[in-house]
Amino acid sequence: MHYYTDVLKKYADFSGRARRQEFWMFCLFNIGVAIIVAIIDAVIGANMIIYGLYILAIIVPSIALAVRRLHDIGKSGWWYFITFVPVIGGIWLLVLFATEGQPQPNEYGPNPKAVHA
Repeated sequence: MHYYTDVLKKYADFSGRARRQEFWMFCLFNIGVAIIVAIIDAVIGANMIIYGLYILAIIVPSIALAVRRLHDIGKSGWWYFITFVPVIGGIWLLVLFATEGQPQPNEYGPNPKAVHA
C-alpha cells in the first residue's frame, strides 16, 4: 500500500529516481484498484464514468513514476516517448523498466536503494 501512496505523494515530481520495486509494486496495486473501480462502476451503472475519472487522476503520477524509473537506469525521461514506435517501442520500454538501476549516483540523483537501506 505504501508504494501506491508514496507515488501519489510525488504526484507530478518528474525529478529523481525510482527503484524497480517501487515501479512494479505501484503498477500491480494500480491494476488492482482499477479493476475494483471498474467493478463498482459497472455495479452502480455509471457507464465507466468513475473508472474514467480514476484513469485521468492517475495518469500524471504514473508518467512521473515512469520518468523517475528511466532516470534510475541513467536514461532521460524523453525515452518514455519510445512507446509511440509501433510494436517495438512498447517492448523496448518494458525492457527499460525491467532493467536494474545504476548502483552509483547518476545525473538524476543518488541510488534510491542506498538511500532507503
